[in-house]
Amino acid sequence: MWEDRLSSLVAEFLAGHDPEVIDRTQFLRARFDAGLAWVHYPVGLGGLDALRELQPLVNEAFAAAGAPDNSPHRNGIGLGMAAPTILRYGTPALRKRLLRPLWTGEEIWCQLFSEPGAGSDLAGVATRAVREPDGGDGADADGGNTAHAASWIINGQKVWTSLAHQARWGLLLVRTDPDLPKHQGLSYFVCDMTAPGVEVRPLRQLTGEAEFNEVFLTDVRLSDELRLGEVGQGWQVARTTLMNERITIGGRPMPREGGMIGVLAEAWRHRPDRRTPGLHDELLRLWVRAEAVRLTGMLVRQQLAAGDPGPEGSVVKLAYATLTQAASSLELELLGADGLRYDDWSLRRPDRVDMLGRTPGYRYLRARGNSIEGGTSEILRNIIAERVLGLPAEPRADRHTAWKDLPR
Repeated sequence: MWEDRLSSLVAEFLAGHDPEVIDRTQFLRARFDAGLAWVHYPVGLGGLDALRELQPLVNEAFAAAGAPDNSPHRNGIGLGMAAPTILRYGTPALRKRLLRPLWTGEEIWCQLFSEPGAGSDLAGVATRAVREPDGGDGADADGGNTAHAASWIINGQKVWTSLAHQARWGLLLVRTDPDLPKHQGLSYFVCDMTAPGVEVRPLRQLTGEAEFNEVFLTDVRLSDELRLGEVGQGWQVARTTLMNERITIGGRPMPREGGMIGVLAEAWRHRPDRRTPGLHDELLRLWVRAEAVRLTGMLVRQQLAAGDPGPEGSVVKLAYATLTQAASSLELELLGADGLRYDDWSLRRPDRVDMLGRTPGYRYLRARGNSIEGGTSEILRNIIAERVLGLPAEPRADRHTAWKDLPR
């Protein structure tokens, strides 16, 4: 039985690696090498080829022993999006180089997808990658240079890039053939964020924080060894990343009355002076929606556990975004003028969004971004209509037109 075997392996590992004594990073590296990081990953890549649904058993055993975690909040892009994409499309050498420091949190990841002119229409990205005909000296996966392998020169701008100021690596979608229709002329790379020509600038937002960045890529040289998937197949690779991203954002495990609905219910209990029949009805409606989102998230995670993250992830991400916005709005309405006080406008660069730890005013402002990040609500509705409900697709006049001939 896999359950018994894993329990024995965890016990043996903890007997030889006391988390109260051993260095945190050394502990995590050893756990990866023992195959107890992602148990469903292949042997040698942090796993044991076990069933994915057994992962919680392992995680709970390590947590009960006081073992350190691997910074899942700080490296959500790496763990939730980069890892499954690298596992599916990376070469054996790239998997071996990247997955271990990704899992231990030693190397943080960001996602270089959106651009000033291509966010909702991601397939329209304009950042160019041009192959150097004579090889060149592009940065390779070890941070060195490749004198003989083919290299690419990258030029362009990305925007709304979380964690770019901390990231060692970025998931990069670029255009390699402007003569093809927009979905066909794309390729996908792992970008070395320390390579010459990569410039990261903070992007201050409505809340006063700078969670996001602009990233300028000027003559950045990357080895062909850093490519994921075939040249021209970048859109297919990107879809794998995007499906995992939507589940990561909207499908996180949540207890009943957790998240924003819990904050709202708590405010209701502590402010009886603000209660009205209308607010009560709206609170109940949102509570039912929250429960539906929570249970749908469980369904989507089961699909993910089966290795088949489908378009249903778009459903839960859209529902999460609209629910959070509605709940934060009702919280302000319930609290009245008290809810409008703001705690801190100073420029900060947080590792993660602290929706529950800040003020109602912060929650209201930050929730506006939920309908943009990870795919806009408009795009998600299109995906749901076409791929979940089977409705006719929107007419797309640009499907067979070369990208360079599209109006911009």
